[in-house]
Amino acid sequence: MDELIMDRAQGDAPMKLGNATLDQLPQGISGPTYDRSVLTPGIVHIGLGNFHRGHQAWYLHRLMQDGLAHDWAIVGAGVRAGDEAQRNRLAAQDYLTTLIELDPAGRSAEVIGSMIDFVPVQEGNAPLIAQMADPAIRIVALTVTEGGYYIDPVTNGFDADHPDIQHDAANPDSPHTAFGAMIAALKQRRDAGTGPFTGLSCDNLQGNGAILRQTVVSLARMSDPALADWIDANCTFPNSMVDCIVPATGPKELDIVRMMGIDDAAPVTHENFRQWVIEDEFCAGRPDWDKVGATFSDNVHAYESMKIRILNGGHQVISNPGEILGVEFISGCMANPLIGPFFRKLATEEITPHVNPVPGMAPADYVDLIDRRFSNPEIVDTVRRVAFDGSSRHTGFLLPTLRDALNAGTPIDGLALAEALWARMCEGTREDGTIIAPNDPIWDSLNSAAKAAKTDPAAWLAQRDLYGDLAENATFVAAFSHWLNLIWSDGTEAALTAYLNG
Repeated sequence: MDELIMDRAQGDAPMKLGNATLDQLPQGISGPTYDRSVLTPGIVHIGLGNFHRGHQAWYLHRLMQDGLAHDWAIVGAGVRAGDEAQRNRLAAQDYLTTLIELDPAGRSAEVIGSMIDFVPVQEGNAPLIAQMADPAIRIVALTVTEGGYYIDPVTNGFDADHPDIQHDAANPDSPHTAFGAMIAALKQRRDAGTGPFTGLSCDNLQGNGAILRQTVVSLARMSDPALADWIDANCTFPNSMVDCIVPATGPKELDIVRMMGIDDAAPVTHENFRQWVIEDEFCAGRPDWDKVGATFSDNVHAYESMKIRILNGGHQVISNPGEILGVEFISGCMANPLIGPFFRKLATEEITPHVNPVPGMAPADYVDLIDRRFSNPEIVDTVRRVAFDGSSRHTGFLLPTLRDALNAGTPIDGLALAEALWARMCEGTREDGTIIAPNDPIWDSLNSAAKAAKTDPAAWLAQRDLYGDLAENATFVAAFSHWLNLIWSDGTEAALTAYLNG
């Protein structure tokens, strides 16, 4: 592939990606072997970013390459004004995507065609509701980020007081949220007798299917209790675990795909690893994803716990000190003589004791796997992307382990240090004096608490919407205060060194 990249850089202009040019793909890059003109929709996917196209859409593309699932094509969708720009980019290239695998052993690429349309973004979401009400749609899948499900981070209950939820409850026919749109579509399907669909969350949430059910049913109950009962009784919401590191697309990724000879406005880079574990609970059928590497299991929870606590939690462990110290990329964090060892020690000594093995993988071996994946220098995954939305990710990925460790009386020093590093990051400056731009939906409140915590660590833990009763746990409070005081007095490197030296 390196030779191909060199040849294209010196030769012809890249080909414009589209149905009409699929027979002109550069040597070594495969495309759809199926006839895309005969594909029919079966899935609506809301939140169509890079991860979906590099993960779930790839599994479906593989099935289609084998002559299967041609009635399960994907229709993309979004509920934010910014989603219209993504729709326009993809529509201009017939919804095709170039996937570029970045591995230290070499790069490879393929063009996938499992997506065939994208719903226009419109106030009130009428086009999305109509698409989901189509009886051909049997699965509505979502990647709307961990913080997008309107859950209370302390109780994990439904946040009925959020303004978006209040709007949708009062205006069920013109909702703002994806969940309100799902409910409106399900109402039409119930009234028309066309039956339910499966709601499939593909976000990094423990019990993501149960959380999706909670959000949809609870929101429906606020305006139409009978409809809520019908959804709860007839729709299915399987839990799933999804895994593939997929960086955001920027100038570097656009340059890579052009060097390969393709003019793709929305390419996706990804690592040489994918995993998808799903409960087999689909009320209206499903593609045979297991034929192309997905796993159907009754024990998704164990897979979820291992991945969320070690990989997703590990991302927070390394990205916060990385941001403070001005490290730009995740692989750079792993190469740092303090941050990489911090991850290994914390994951091995404080997280794995609270993670059960899954078939074929012990927790300690998973730590080794994640170490290698995080360290891949070909994956240009920014610290800023990984550190985004810590208010959802710390509460979802690290604090459950902290609570388990406190209950079991096992070590928590590293977990407390990770929380102190997050508090230090949210103060908004790096140790070199440069500014950390806001990077959380509730950045203003985090920043205020972090500044107060410089002299009073308890001010950070007083954020009850994040820490709940952890602010009253003397063991955690003492450890957190020790680390945050040390970070502010001696610096992040001194704190990491102290932890690593025991």
